[in-house]
Parts: sequence; C-alpha cells; structure tokens
Amino acid sequence: MQFLKPMFFVAFSAVLTGCAGPTPAPVEEAGLRTSAPAPAPASNARRESPARAPATPPAPSTQTTRSPDMLLHALSMAGFTYTRGGKSVTSGFDCSGLVAFVFQQAFGMKLPHNARAQSEFGRPVDKSQLEAGDLVFFNTLKQPYSHVGIYLGDDRFIHAPKPGAVVRTENMRLAYWHTRFDGARRLTD
Repeated sequence: MQFLKPMFFVAFSAVLTGCAGPTPAPVEEAGLRTSAPAPAPASNARRESPARAPATPPAPSTQTTRSPDMLLHALSMAGFTYTRGGKSVTSGFDCSGLVAFVFQQAFGMKLPHNARAQSEFGRPVDKSQLEAGDLVFFNTLKQPYSHVGIYLGDDRFIHAPKPGAVVRTENMRLAYWHTRFDGARRLTD
C-alpha cells in the first residue's frame, strides 16, 4: 500500500493537469475544485462488445485490483460526461458503466451494468480495510447499493456522480458520502 500512495498522487496530478490539449474548465462541487480534462476524440475510443455480460466475471489476470495500471486507467476517465446508461468514452458513463468499463479494460473482467448487481461480486471488505481498486457502494437513491465508485486510497474514490456532472474524484469523509456508505467489495486479490 505504501508504494501506491506515491503512484496515486503522481497519477492524480497527471489527470488534473492534463497532458495536452486545451485547458479544461474548472468543476466545483461540495467545496472541491478540480479540473476536468477534455474527453478523448471518438477515433481513439475503445468500443465494447454488445454481448451480454455473463452472470460471473471470468477469472482476472494476474494483476490485482491494486494494480497501478488499473488505477491510472480509472483516473484517466476523469472529466468524461455523466450519461445515464453510458458505458464508454464515446457515450459517457454512469456509475456502474464506469466501473464495468475500467475493469473490462484493465482485467478483461465483464461486470454487469448495474451497481446493485456489481455489489454481489468479489468479497466484502470492511471500510477500515479498504485498498485502492476496491469498489465502494453508496445509497444515493433511497435504495441500498444504488451508486458505485472505485476506491483510490486516502478516503478518495472516482465515480460518475449524476446528470450534468463529469467523472471525478470525491472524498468519502464528506458528510454526504460518509452517511450514505453501504459497503465495499474486493473483486480480486
């Protein structure tokens, strides 16, 4: 975990500053200010197979959910538009679409496009034992497990929050997230 902290901050800084292109417009919510990078052009988009996801994901690669590559991939999605039902860089993302996309790209793992269904994969993790790459679930629609994000470490997670917003990181210590936390799952070890 110690090695991930420097990697996380390097990756997080790279996402916030951007590598090329126009300067992104600032995004503000809950007293946090971040920059949202411009989405990649459609020609660079990865397309997902229209095939239906199996009931259980295939065995993951030898990488773990704490893989720096997976975390960098998740962070690279920051700034993409929230779209209900979205599951790709061309369509935008909703919360479970973002998680499914990142795990498909990083591990070849097919997850259902539904936060509640994703909460049934892997094994439960106590909040005090969270590690980067774990899935974190919240009750945001007066329904348990109605929202999901990917834990980054240091009480931060990345998610696609709501219509009109972009994929971004949040602090789980904020009252909104702290009071709505439902649990966490680790998909690979």
